[in-house]
Amino acid sequence: MTENPVEQETHIVSSETPYQRENIEGEIKVDHRRDVTLLVALLKSPYQLDREKSSDYLGEIGDPGAVPALIEALNDPTISWLAAESLGKIGDTRAVGPLIAVLGSDEKWLRRNAAEALGKLHASFAVEPIIQLLSDKKHDVRQLSAWALGQIGDERAVPALKSLENDPDLKVQDAARVSITMINRKKNVP
Repeated sequence: MTENPVEQETHIVSSETPYQRENIEGEIKVDHRRDVTLLVALLKSPYQLDREKSSDYLGEIGDPGAVPALIEALNDPTISWLAAESLGKIGDTRAVGPLIAVLGSDEKWLRRNAAEALGKLHASFAVEPIIQLLSDKKHDVRQLSAWALGQIGDERAVPALKSLENDPDLKVQDAARVSITMINRKKNVP
C-alpha cells in the first residue's frame, strides 16, 4: 500500500536518529504552513520526543486547525501538559471545556498548564474550578491559578485570592495580590 505524503514524512521523522530528527524538525518548524498536518500526525507517533516536539511547535505556530488534535492529546499522559500549554498559546475557545475537565488531574503539570491556558483564554466559565486549585498542595499550581484568575478578571475570584495573603509561598502571595489589582482595575474601567 502506498503511503500518502504525511505518512511518508511521519515515517521519516520517526525512523531517523535524534540528531537527524532535530534537523528535520527544524525544517518542519520553518515550513509550518505545509506541515501543520504533519505535526498533527506526529502527535500520534510512537516516539515520545516526536509527540512532545509536535505539541510544542503547534502551540508556537498557533494554527487553530491543530486545536482538535491538541484537545485529544490532553488524554496522552506523556504530553498532556504540553498540549494544555499549546492550547493556551493558540487561544481558541474550543479548548475551554476540555481544559476545565483536566483541572482535576492527578498530574501537577497538567493542572498548572491548564489553569494558565484558561487564564490566557479569559475563560469566565473556569473561575470556580480554578478557585478550587488555590488550595492545591503544589505552590506553582496555586501561583498559576491565582495568575489565571487575574487574567480572567472576574470579581468572584477576589475573596478566594484574598485568602492567599498568608500563603507559605511568597510567589503565590504576589500572584494573588497582582491578580486582585488586575480585577479591581478591570472593574473600574468604564
